Amino acid sequence: MASVCFYFQVHQPLRLRHYTVFDQGDRYFDDEKNAAICRKVANKCYLPANRLMLDLIRRFNGRFRIAYSITGVALEQFEAYAPEVMSTFEALARTGCVEFLAETYYHSLSSLYCRNEFLQQVQSQIEAVEYYFGQKPRIFRNTELIYNNDIAAAVHSTGAFDAILAEGADHVLNGSSPNFVYRAGGCDNLRLLLKNYSLSDDIAFRFSDRNWSQWPLTAEKFARWIDAVNGNGNVVNLFMDYETFGEHQWADTGIFSFLRHLPEKVLEHPDNDFKTPGEVVGAYEPAGTIDVPHLTSWADTERDLSAWLGNPMQSNAAYELYRLEKQVKACTDEGILSDWRRLQTSDHFYYMCTKYFADGDVHKYFNPYDSPYDSYMNFMNVLGNLSRRCSQSLRSAANAAEPAAIPA
Repeated sequence: MASVCFYFQVHQPLRLRHYTVFDQGDRYFDDEKNAAICRKVANKCYLPANRLMLDLIRRFNGRFRIAYSITGVALEQFEAYAPEVMSTFEALARTGCVEFLAETYYHSLSSLYCRNEFLQQVQSQIEAVEYYFGQKPRIFRNTELIYNNDIAAAVHSTGAFDAILAEGADHVLNGSSPNFVYRAGGCDNLRLLLKNYSLSDDIAFRFSDRNWSQWPLTAEKFARWIDAVNGNGNVVNLFMDYETFGEHQWADTGIFSFLRHLPEKVLEHPDNDFKTPGEVVGAYEPAGTIDVPHLTSWADTERDLSAWLGNPMQSNAAYELYRLEKQVKACTDEGILSDWRRLQTSDHFYYMCTKYFADGDVHKYFNPYDSPYDSYMNFMNVLGNLSRRCSQSLRSAANAAEPAAIPA
C-alpha cells in the first residue's frame, strides 16, 4: 500500500517597517504592509486552496485527508486582516479529515539557542491549535524542518508528541528510502516522518518550469509516480509550503486544476490512500532508526542552516537577539517580551542571506529589502531600540523597589 501524506506549511511573517538609528518609538512592524500582503495571499492562495480542499474532502467522502501547520503569527494576522481565511480553516477542521500539527508559535530558530524558550513557544502553539481548531497536536514539525537528534530529544522530553517531521535529505537517509516510517535517533518511542523531497519539489518548485524534462506535470503522471512506490515503501510524504498553490505557482500555471484531479487519479489504484501524519504513524511500524547528529532543514540545495545562519550578519543578528533573553524575561513589560519573540521569526534572518547561486533567485523573490545588508541594518536598528527599552524597564523597576529615604 502507498499512503499519500500531504502536509502544508502556512506562515506569514510580521515584516518590519523601515527603522533608522534616529527612530525612538516602539512601533517596529509595518502593519499596513503586513495587512496588504496577508489579504493578497489570502485571495491568491488561502481562500481558493481551502475551498478546493473542502470540496475534495466532500467529493471523496473523507478519503482525501491532509494536514496543516499554521504558525501563531499567521493565525494572528488571519484574525486581524483576513477573518474569512480563519472561517475556512475552521470548516476544514470540522470535517474530521484534517490534522493540525504543532511547531514554534513564532516560526523561530529558538530550538538552536534557547531550549526553554523553544518549549514555551511550542506550548503556546499547542494552545493556539486547541483554541482555534479543537485538536491537541500529536505531531511536531520544527521551523523549516530544522532537525537533529538533540531537537528530537527535546521534543520527545515533553511527552506530547508521537512523531516529528524532517527533510528526507540524501545524506540523512544514507541509502534508505523516505517512503517508510522510522524511529528518531535516540528516541525509540518517537516516530520520524521524512519528506520525499523529489516528489514534493516536483509540485512546489518544478511544476511551472517549462525547461523541466517532465513538464507539463499532470495528475495522471504524478499518480503513476505514486503507484511506483507500492512494494517499495508505505508512505509518500509530500511536505510543502501551502503558498505553493496560487502564490508560488500562480493559478494560470494550472496548479489548482492539477490538485483538483490528483486525488481521483491516486485513488484509482486500489492499494493507494491518503493519510494524515498521525494516521501514518498509527498504521505503519518503523522500518528502522534514522540517526541525524548534524542539523538539517528543508531549505536550498544544501538542506542545512545556511539560509538563516550562513554569513556573519545572520550569525551576529541571531546571537545578539538571543543574548537578550534573560533581560527580556526579567522585565515586567509584556510588550517587550512580545516584540522580542516576534523578532525571532526566521524570515528576518532569511532576508539577510547573501547566497546568489542556485538558490539566489528564491531568496531574492521573498526579500522585501533592496539587499541583505539593508535587512541586517534595519533589524539591528530595531534590536538596538528594544535593548534600550529593556534596560530602561529594568532600571525603572529597580528604582521603584528602592526604599524611600527617611527624613532627617
